[in-house]
Amino acid sequence: MSTTPVSGPNTIAAPPRPARGNDPDGPDLPGRRGGRDRVRRGPREGHRINWWLTALLIVLSLTIFVPLYFTVVTALKTQDQLGGTGFAFPTEFAWGNFAEAWRLTNFPRTALNSAFITVGAVVLTLLTNSMVAYAIARNMHRRLFKGLFFYFISALFVPFPILMLPVAKQTALLGLDNQVGLILLYVVYGLSFNIFIFTAYINSIPRELEEAAIVDGASTWTVFWKVIFPLLTPMNATVGILTCLWAWNDFLLPLVIVSDPRGATLPLVQYVFQSQFTTNYTIAFASYLMAMAPLLIVYVIAQRWVISGVTRGAIK
Repeated sequence: MSTTPVSGPNTIAAPPRPARGNDPDGPDLPGRRGGRDRVRRGPREGHRINWWLTALLIVLSLTIFVPLYFTVVTALKTQDQLGGTGFAFPTEFAWGNFAEAWRLTNFPRTALNSAFITVGAVVLTLLTNSMVAYAIARNMHRRLFKGLFFYFISALFVPFPILMLPVAKQTALLGLDNQVGLILLYVVYGLSFNIFIFTAYINSIPRELEEAAIVDGASTWTVFWKVIFPLLTPMNATVGILTCLWAWNDFLLPLVIVSDPRGATLPLVQYVFQSQFTTNYTIAFASYLMAMAPLLIVYVIAQRWVISGVTRGAIK
């Protein structure tokens, strides 16, 4: 029996269907332009400004901007212009303060010493601390490794001044009262905090990635260097920045460890501007700005890699 509709004088024609997307009464479905119930929202509708948070950010920004402004204007003043509150803009720029600070601190040599110690501490910290954290994180079910984890964490609560004199004597006896010994101490003293944050991040990495590599014949070393270490980019960026700032700006550890004046770092030689009775503030602040410049250059160059690593860690 044929099911083909037959047209005739008694046939009722169906009303024409409206074009797709032009139905004025149709629902607001994805891919359709029409719909009387569709509500158009402006780009800023639903977004309110949190004025309390904005005010807090402004206040916190001032805590950085005000000391930085004070440092810059003081470095550009002469000794005669230091009167008053100190925030007044210099009437005459004393660019010679930077030249004098360069000479008194022997800036090229001391900056090279600080750079050598900082780079060595950062590289060794990233290589060694991440491996220790990986071994602990993947064996936390064992008592030995769990005990080691809490042992390292407990070291966070031991103040350095308690260990300062014994460490200074031991490094002198071992012949490590130099830049190499200073690098090793930075790696060791940063181990507790670095293990804490590395372990937490490694635990968030799926074990299936390692199991797939092991099935393909990868050893433990290959799994770490080819699978785990690249995924640690966000934490490596964090640990690297913190270690860099600590090693570059540290004063106490080089003071008690380094015995050779030729191996002095920038914070140590900047102490020359302070005497028992007076302090040469203008040249000292010029020296502080000069010591700050290398870190700013490093940040400008590396910020894209740091932000990229943090972003990849957020969407992992």
